[in-house]
Amino acid sequence: MITEQRMPANTSLPPLGLLVDKANQLVQTLATPSLVQLVLRLALAVPFWRSGMLKWAGFLRLNDTAVTLFSDEFMLHLPGGPYHFPAPAVMAFLSGCGEIMFPILLVLGLGTRFAGLGLLFMTVIVELTVPDGWPIHLTWAAMALGIMAYGPGNLSLDHLICRARSHGR
Repeated sequence: MITEQRMPANTSLPPLGLLVDKANQLVQTLATPSLVQLVLRLALAVPFWRSGMLKWAGFLRLNDTAVTLFSDEFMLHLPGGPYHFPAPAVMAFLSGCGEIMFPILLVLGLGTRFAGLGLLFMTVIVELTVPDGWPIHLTWAAMALGIMAYGPGNLSLDHLICRARSHGR
């Protein structure tokens, strides 16, 4: 993958070429991989966190609406369906836990790739539940896959832990 394209320093560029090269360098300086990875983590965490906060009435206590959604409103749109969710109270609890824990892990950059995988799995379930939401679900899936592929970046606890382990050897 090409991450950087710059003109060689000894090449004489026309003024427009120099301007484009300088602008390109500025954009690359602003969009460092670690900053991009942090923003991806935060951007994916926010919608799941907000949804998760709506499901709880207290510590490990779901509100009535969360269970009602999974028992009466939400349906899995699979071939031959739609079908009701199995064990709606359990599904609501697992969904609420995932929507709180995975975003926390993403923001901290702790177990980041696994949190991305968890949110990718949840995105697939959400897509099966709300198939018309595919444009936003595709965006969530792309962010989760980017996090899984490229990791959390330097601005994360994962990075600090790896660095501390390598210094301890």
